[in-house]
Amino acid sequence: MKNIDAIRVFLALGQESRLNIFRLIVQKGDGGVTPGEIVEKLGIPNATLSFHLKELVQANLVLVERQSRYLIYSPNAKLVEGLSNFLLENCCGGQPCITRKRKAVTCQ
Repeated sequence: MKNIDAIRVFLALGQESRLNIFRLIVQKGDGGVTPGEIVEKLGIPNATLSFHLKELVQANLVLVERQSRYLIYSPNAKLVEGLSNFLLENCCGGQPCITRKRKAVTCQ
């Protein structure tokens, strides 16, 4: 991952509503969530939600898929794992500081 990619992700998550939306999408996993479910859980108005979802999709944090007449939003687990690896790349002065092997991020 390049610095510019990480910055794009952090800028997208640097807004409270988007962070809450992203966390809800991550909680739902690969099964995803519809905008209606997000509105119901978080109480965000539709127009505002649409704007925030667009920002999350543009940052590549969230994947969107059409199923029949519904849009389903799910987390981009590969990007989240890549970001985590990027952040820990030079951790602890190059010395191993995580004693356990980290598990790959998977959504269920």
